[in-house]
Amino acid sequence: MAQPKSRVPLILGLTAAGGVGYYLYTAGGNPKVAEKQFEADLSKASAKVKSEVPGQGQRAQKEGEKWAAEAGAKVDSAADKARAEFAKAEGKFEELRKDTGKKIDQADRKVEAKASEAKSGISSWFGGK
Repeated sequence: MAQPKSRVPLILGLTAAGGVGYYLYTAGGNPKVAEKQFEADLSKASAKVKSEVPGQGQRAQKEGEKWAAEAGAKVDSAADKARAEFAKAEGKFEELRKDTGKKIDQADRKVEAKASEAKSGISSWFGGK
């Protein structure tokens, strides 16, 4: 019997995506503004840690800055991926729209042809061409 997969990576991934989504949403979709907001929040948290843990401030600040840089890169990466997925979906939508248009045109031609056949058949009953 196969062992169940751990859900920890899924939960961490969803949490990270939620965090990225929150900052992108509050920034109106602008990744640069989201990054600045994230850095500001991180700075507030860093200041709070500094005041609560004397002597640990420098280390916490450096770690916070490192974490902010990594998170900023992740935000940019997520935004780029989202743009790429949107462009891909937009291309598929356009392809589907064109394909649907072609199918509607084909169906319309068939209906017109059948209507023409039916009209000529009915006309022949009454002596027309």
